[in-house]
Amino acid sequence: MHPIDQFTPQEPILFQPTELLSPDYIKQSSDELYARISPLYSVDEERWLSELLPLAKPTEAERDAASEQTRKLVEYVRRDSKSVKMVDSLLLEYSLDTQEGILLMSLAEALIRVPDNYTADALIRDKMSVADWKKHLKDNNGMMVNASTWGLMMTGRVVSIDSSTTASGFLDRMTKKMGEPMIRAAMQKAMRIMGYQFVLGETIEEANRNSQPYRNKGYTYSFDMLGEAAITNKDAEKYFNDYLHAIKSTANIKVKEGMPKPSVSIKLSALHPRYEATQEAQVFGRLRQRCLLLIEAAREVNVDLSIDAEEADRLEISLKLFESLYRDPITAGWDGLGLVVQGYSKRAIAIFAWLARLATEVGDRIPLRLVKGAYWDTEIKLAQQKGLSGYPVWTRKEGTDTAYLACARFLLSDHLRGLIWPQFATHNAHTLASVMTMSSHRDFEFQRLHGMGDALYDHILQTYQIPVRIYAPVGAHQDLLPYLVRRLLENGANSSFVHQLLDKSYPIDKLTVHPYDKLVANEHLHNPEIPLPLEIYGEREASYGPNIFVDSQWQPFDAAIAEQRKKTWTATSIIDGQAISEYTKEGATHQLESQNVLAPWNHNVKAGEVQYANAEIANQAIEAAVAGQAAWQAVPAARRAEILRKTADLYEENYAELMALCQLEAGKTMQDSIDEIKEAVDFCRFYADEAERLAAEVHEITDLSGKSLRQVYKARGTFVCISPWNFPLAIYTGQIVAALAAGNTVVAKPAEQTSLIAHFGAQLMYQAGVPSEALQFVVGAGEVGGALTASDQIAGVIFTGSTQTAQRINQSLNNHAQTSGELPILIAETGGQNAMIVDSTALPEQVVTDAVLSAFGSAGQRCSACRILCVQEDVADGIIELLQGHMAELVVGNPTYVSTDVGPVIDSDAKKGLEAHIERMQSEATATILGQTPMSASSVVSEDEATFVLPTAIEVNSIDVIGGEHFGPILHVLRYKARDLDKLIDAINGTGFGLTLGIHSRIENIAEHIERRVVVGNTYVNRNQIGAVVNVQPFGGTGLSGTGPKAGGPHYVARLMKLSAEQGAAGNTTHSTNTQSTTQTQLA
Repeated sequence: MHPIDQFTPQEPILFQPTELLSPDYIKQSSDELYARISPLYSVDEERWLSELLPLAKPTEAERDAASEQTRKLVEYVRRDSKSVKMVDSLLLEYSLDTQEGILLMSLAEALIRVPDNYTADALIRDKMSVADWKKHLKDNNGMMVNASTWGLMMTGRVVSIDSSTTASGFLDRMTKKMGEPMIRAAMQKAMRIMGYQFVLGETIEEANRNSQPYRNKGYTYSFDMLGEAAITNKDAEKYFNDYLHAIKSTANIKVKEGMPKPSVSIKLSALHPRYEATQEAQVFGRLRQRCLLLIEAAREVNVDLSIDAEEADRLEISLKLFESLYRDPITAGWDGLGLVVQGYSKRAIAIFAWLARLATEVGDRIPLRLVKGAYWDTEIKLAQQKGLSGYPVWTRKEGTDTAYLACARFLLSDHLRGLIWPQFATHNAHTLASVMTMSSHRDFEFQRLHGMGDALYDHILQTYQIPVRIYAPVGAHQDLLPYLVRRLLENGANSSFVHQLLDKSYPIDKLTVHPYDKLVANEHLHNPEIPLPLEIYGEREASYGPNIFVDSQWQPFDAAIAEQRKKTWTATSIIDGQAISEYTKEGATHQLESQNVLAPWNHNVKAGEVQYANAEIANQAIEAAVAGQAAWQAVPAARRAEILRKTADLYEENYAELMALCQLEAGKTMQDSIDEIKEAVDFCRFYADEAERLAAEVHEITDLSGKSLRQVYKARGTFVCISPWNFPLAIYTGQIVAALAAGNTVVAKPAEQTSLIAHFGAQLMYQAGVPSEALQFVVGAGEVGGALTASDQIAGVIFTGSTQTAQRINQSLNNHAQTSGELPILIAETGGQNAMIVDSTALPEQVVTDAVLSAFGSAGQRCSACRILCVQEDVADGIIELLQGHMAELVVGNPTYVSTDVGPVIDSDAKKGLEAHIERMQSEATATILGQTPMSASSVVSEDEATFVLPTAIEVNSIDVIGGEHFGPILHVLRYKARDLDKLIDAINGTGFGLTLGIHSRIENIAEHIERRVVVGNTYVNRNQIGAVVNVQPFGGTGLSGTGPKAGGPHYVARLMKLSAEQGAAGNTTHSTNTQSTTQTQLA
């Protein structure tokens, strides 16, 4: 059974949306209604929107009234000379579909936080010199546009511009005339002025003063304290105190009589660094307590509190917390606790029905703000990255608008009056008109963002007497970034209603069309331009990943894994399809000894037993594989591909058992285990495609004598695949299926520490149709590997492991030519001394989040893991403090718990080596231990019964002092001077390793310079540096880090084959070459 059928609801739609219009619907229990929310997480969009359409469909009267009202609103706004405010003018001139718009926002995003002049000047040059800025400098533009364009708020137009001046030339002339300090100060001033347009005040007191003119008009306010997700407890405490101060200060803010009282919006992610569904115990501990303190304070001074909406994965934990807070005695009898729900969420209407029932049961009215949603791009990309069964959001803008109106119709139902106070947040004039047209009463309010849509809402307030609340950010301008980016994405794009409303060239008739009519006019209700997550690679199906943050998927997944963990497994070698439990030596038969396999996180837990092979058995395996080569090579590529795809399917069908094995034997955490299986599945399907592609590839050539020849890909022969314990399924599978795809037989020798996983994988391959003669499976230690690589019958070795072992294998192969005289080939992927370079334009929170995941994910046991965090000295203190705080929030312990971030290292040898390095660093005069994450209290076992190494950060003053790769959860931190960047690059290159590199910088020129100069296989910019995706980011290194070609790339399978010349006319060719020698046997 496919895992989607196992781990997602078979029937996700448990009610008809039109039922919600009946008062009887919310007479069902809150538990019943809550159970209908989660199954809708990634429900089929076409089907679910079809069900919602009747609720959103306007009557003819509603359609006509909404259209007419929209026309009047647009005409009014366009007539109003004051309607285009400074922010609006900026968005109109620099929409995000222009290069200048993107560059200006990039500059605004980074410049305010850059502390050093050297980097600030580089950033300004980087953004200002590559676009045509002068076309935006016009006499009829407002101050905001011209000031942001040239950054000359303090100096005025000092330099004249003629029609032949280029942007870079103009910048050069300005710089020569005024000097870089003046340009820098002017740009920083311009960016701050831009920030003022979006922020009501740096403090709540300043916001009080600045909001007075709007409150005089009749507006009320919701204050949003700027700042995003906390990544340390110190951050969370600061945000808590900011919220507490805001609540107390808001009590003094007066609004016109009859208007709803002011409120404060809070983000739960700002109040706790681990606000995640997988950390429920922490959420209902410290986070809940902080929320109750804020509720108590708000109630005391008569200020409403609204819990903001965030990412889809946090939704269900937020609903559980909201119910807990709403039912608490502290909240009883108070109608001030509100919630924000996103209209683009497929779960939205089910949430509203549940909340209406909650209000019925408890009796306190709930303020509910309906927004369109601000994380759409993130949700789409995350769903694709995770391999989900579908998207949690609608894929068309008109889909969101239509679903929004379906929700609005329910919220405006007469039977909800007194239970729900609807708050409609929108800048879309048609949405405003539709809500007013739909409603038989005026018991609701509209909401808008500070700095946007003034003219539209001034008119609504005056003409219709409907309350309007301004959602206003308050805080320091350096905290503006995430808010600003979301606002720009929402409202700066040309498809945005805001943009079209103010653009007088855009026809009004297009703005008056009802979103329902737009939606049903499409051939499909969903957007076919956005393929489902499992279809993003076209014909090749992407690997599936269950979502552990969503109850309707997590609960069946967790139960299935728990059931599998009750098992124990056995492993032994398999030759010609026969399990090997004995061997013959010097005429005598000997039984192989069985050894227990114990979980690295608790040696009292037995995973199974393994019988290790020896050199005699290894030689038998080679003989069997060589004997089977002709038969396997003769199997058509299409059939080989079919078998590999079937292997992928079987892996997914056995997801839970593979998860249990990864946890018990390899000590992998829940998400690491999912990623492991996904990568293995991707390898199978991609290399299946490669088998078919290369089989069809024919090279037509002419040899030196003028004869017409063709070259086709043929198998090389038997390959030995030696895989590591750190990716016991993914790399193990990738090696084997690549060789099988090429038509080669395989002797697989997995790492002895993870023989059980490998054995189960081999069984699934046989079940998929891999013939017993094509795959031989041998478990054992170094003696077995040595015997295999010393054979003179093999065509090559695929190896992943240490550099030293790879060098020994290479030497062995050089001494053991095949009978043909050809040397066996070696593909080796080895270690890395991987660095992440961070300059002062980087966002510190993003740096620390990415560095911690890259260094400590998988307990640091990844070839690609970050080993050295190189931070520009101007920002090093702040980043180190964040790093220490974020490390303190990690959960180290039992990997079978979904809350665990860091599990054990693989065995006692690994543990001893890593702890010896930490001890050496403690006594090293030039090194400082910055911090260690303690064990989780729930996972502590005695020192002798587990192999945990605490995540450790160590500051060093040079790369040399580190002394090679340390394969575990140890991160070294190195400061560097901005002017010494090239020296740092030389030091990184000087290690001899060349696997991965991370770069965090907002200066494209610097990122490109680093990428050009550092010699590595994979570079990652402004993200973490682990988790390369098959055929998206082929993975492999250079120098001491490997031979290439990259795994999961277009050259890998081809390297395992040889081009063989055949005389005669060529058939279909993929490409041709001119005269060449026929002795070519392989691709470079």
